[in-house]
Amino acid sequence: MIGALRPDEIPPPLRRVARFEPRRRARLAATLIATQLEDDDTFRERVADVVRESEPVLGEAILAGTVPPAADPVTVAALAYLLRPAGWTERVDTARRDLEQSATAAEEAKVIRQVAELREQIAAAKATRSEETDRLRSELRDLRGENAELRKRLHEARGKAKREHARAEDLDSRLGEERTAASVAAATAEAELRRLRNRLSHAESSAENARRAAREGRNVDEARLRVLLDALTDAAKGLRDEIALPPGITRPADSVGGITPTRPGHRTLPGRALADSDPALLDQLLTLPQVHLIVDGYNVTKTGYGDLPLADQRTRLVSGLGVLHAQTKAEVTCVFDGAELNAPVAVQAPRGVRVLFSAPGQTADELIAQLVRAEPSGRAVVVISSDQEVCDSARRADARPAPSSLLLRRLGRT
Repeated sequence: MIGALRPDEIPPPLRRVARFEPRRRARLAATLIATQLEDDDTFRERVADVVRESEPVLGEAILAGTVPPAADPVTVAALAYLLRPAGWTERVDTARRDLEQSATAAEEAKVIRQVAELREQIAAAKATRSEETDRLRSELRDLRGENAELRKRLHEARGKAKREHARAEDLDSRLGEERTAASVAAATAEAELRRLRNRLSHAESSAENARRAAREGRNVDEARLRVLLDALTDAAKGLRDEIALPPGITRPADSVGGITPTRPGHRTLPGRALADSDPALLDQLLTLPQVHLIVDGYNVTKTGYGDLPLADQRTRLVSGLGVLHAQTKAEVTCVFDGAELNAPVAVQAPRGVRVLFSAPGQTADELIAQLVRAEPSGRAVVVISSDQEVCDSARRADARPAPSSLLLRRLGRT
């Protein structure tokens, strides 16, 4: 309210603080202002006039001796102190008591709230403690069960270790006995080996003497056989000249009309006692004189390396057959199905290997059967295929079938 007075209406001691902001003025000059109001009645009356203008209703009520029940006790006490109506001191005391009661009630309410909060915290702590206690008890039960299980496992492990230790000792004992027996057996075997070596030496000496005697008697027989073979060779040559076979067809298979790479467009055989899966079968068949080996090309390549492109399959197989011919001197014909090709291809066939493709409308199986039928009766013909129809057809023509796996195994050794 001091800020609403004119400067000349403010006592000199308060003129400096009159320019302060109200809260700052109340904080710094409250005592000075109260002293001035108590000592200077004129200044107090001026302030009272300003208050009555700001609070006219409450001011008139205080002067009339009636105070609204809802009025602020602080405001009532301040107006009573400034206006000084009759009984103003009692009004100030009443306001002070009301303030004290309000402060006490507020303090009590605060204490009650604090007590309630503390009770809630205690209840929460009790609940938390109960939960924690239950959890610890559960963990204790689990740990006791786990401890019992571990003790059981430890007992079993100790028993097992004891049994293994006893077993190891038994094995050590038996190992010593076996070593002793092995030493005795080795000594016996060494003595037997020396005896067998002596017998082998005597046998080799006897065999050498027998070979020497046989060699002396064989020289005469070989001379007679050489004379007979020379005569037979000359007779065969004379017969060939007398028959005068036409030139151009040197082998029966050359007369079969297959498609060669450069032209796009079972007889009773040794080895019947061997199974088809016997590795020695193909080796025995390839030792036959003038044997003709007919190979079902794609059946072999797709059995051994079917993941390669067709061109690489053909190249790999034909190269292996060239090495096989060089080793055995057998006539080799490799037949491929022309239907597998989009267009005629050229294949560089090695020496001694004939490569044929089936003609349009003709299968490789039919071409193989035609090659077998073209051979003269009495010639050794071997058909390599794992196709059952091809094998059955070869048998009906007195040729000897053999599975593709045998040829692949034989080529793997070249």
